Amino acid sequence: MTSTALPSRINLALQGGGAHGAFTWGVLDALLEDESIDFDGVSGTSAGAMNAACLAHGLLHGGRDGARRALADFWLAMADTMPAQFGSAQASSMAPALKMMLQWTDHLSPEQLNPFDLNPLRDVIERQIDFAGLRAASPVKLFIAATQANSGKLRLFQNHELSADTLLASACLPTIHRTIEIDGEPYWDGGYSANPAVFPLVYQCQSADILLILLSPLRFSETPASAKEIRERLRELAFNATFLREMRMFAHLREQIASQQPLPDWLLDRLPVARLERRFARLRFHAISADSVLGELPADSKLAVNRVFFEKLRDQGRAHAGRWLAEHRQALGRRPTLDLGALFY
Repeated sequence: MTSTALPSRINLALQGGGAHGAFTWGVLDALLEDESIDFDGVSGTSAGAMNAACLAHGLLHGGRDGARRALADFWLAMADTMPAQFGSAQASSMAPALKMMLQWTDHLSPEQLNPFDLNPLRDVIERQIDFAGLRAASPVKLFIAATQANSGKLRLFQNHELSADTLLASACLPTIHRTIEIDGEPYWDGGYSANPAVFPLVYQCQSADILLILLSPLRFSETPASAKEIRERLRELAFNATFLREMRMFAHLREQIASQQPLPDWLLDRLPVARLERRFARLRFHAISADSVLGELPADSKLAVNRVFFEKLRDQGRAHAGRWLAEHRQALGRRPTLDLGALFY
């Protein structure tokens, strides 16, 4: 018998992580395959921003199947941008030639390394994403994070501001890519200020269910020892710091609200502050984490561009999402499945 129940609407918070974003591709592919789930808002940073835009573009032009195609088209097109001489026998690692190029970033600026400003990512997204259509009629609320290079402030680009430049700004690692300028303001990767921003899903979306798709480990198994490992850990911590602070804030607010004497509904409806408290109290957080998949990969695998690697991560993302749905699908719209206090305090 076909169910007549309305789909559960959820919000998505998509972390960045370079090539590791192919894991999120797999998660989204599984969620799109499940017609009991619909989407309200999507917040994304860097690779998460790419996934968010592909999701919205596909939904706009082809529904759920269109979104699955758009995600696949993007990741496979990115894999095809890698020249043959940079190919790697080990899918999860960068080729020696590419590693050598990245070593030059310690001494040369992006303008010196790439004087003609060649950017395969720009070519792919301009070819595959209908930004004008998304600005006019995106089927989901999008929040794309970028960092103002001269202040460190977070800038969230929303539906009416979407363009190739907003996505490129969200993914602009300044040692590798040229700074992206939008309306006279220079921008770098959104991970420096939010990875991703969760608050717009709370304040600007109706759904109380927020699903975090996490690519950065919340806890590492070992302490780095070598200079190279320490530098890599510092980068990881820097990109995760704002997200951890934001989630700790949500955990603290929920704890404070739970300790207060509840107000009657008639008063809640008349007090703006009380209505906000009720919104926080009703939030239901969930998470699909890639710790077990990505935790053991080398740090440079985030910059690997390889079809086999992308497809492997996609399959692992699908598998993780499938297990999560089997266990927690019935909780959507009813209860949280993530203990914020235990995880972020």
